[in-house]
Amino acid sequence: MTGQPVDSPYPKKPLRLRDLAGFGPRSEEILAEVDVCTVEDFMAIDPYELYERILPMKGIGLNSIYAIIGARENLSWLEVSQTRKTEILMRLDDMGLAPK
Repeated sequence: MTGQPVDSPYPKKPLRLRDLAGFGPRSEEILAEVDVCTVEDFMAIDPYELYERILPMKGIGLNSIYAIIGARENLSWLEVSQTRKTEILMRLDDMGLAPK
């Protein structure tokens, strides 16, 4: 059987990172810098771990974790920020990564 797993938020398997919700060529460049080069790589890594890895890069901020989670769930980063901000900030705080 081919295609996405039954629980995938995508009706058709995205072939490239830029095919994920809210991602584009720049997202692919950023992720490649931390050796996340395929959709499979991206889906296999914990979103918070990935955020921690890209956080030191220029231009990375809180919207990046919203975009990462949104891309995994086929949602807009804005929807993620509006509906799950507190949950995300609490997890980042537990990791010592919350914005000051």
